[in-house]
Amino acid sequence: MVHFFNRRAETKTKDIPKEDYDELMKLFKRCDVNNDGKLSWEEVKAGFRRLQSRFPLYRTHRAFQMADENHDGFINVNDELDKLVTYALECYPGKIKLRLL
Repeated sequence: MVHFFNRRAETKTKDIPKEDYDELMKLFKRCDVNNDGKLSWEEVKAGFRRLQSRFPLYRTHRAFQMADENHDGFINVNDELDKLVTYALECYPGKIKLRLL
């Protein structure tokens, strides 16, 4: 049986352009509007909207599957943000600067 949607993001830092990675880290940290150190569902969805995603709800759902390791309904900025950024970079390879214009 093949499970397409249970795969967790694995960080591949050598394949990720540093400037795109840093840009997305800043973008999602800015989405933490209440500064509690955790990204809620709505905050992550706002991040994907800033990336001009055609399917921000789907991207948010997948991001939580990939990055929310403790399943508390939040993405911790200190621990889990790396996996969220890695997932976003997999969705939009080489197109981050164009999407943020």
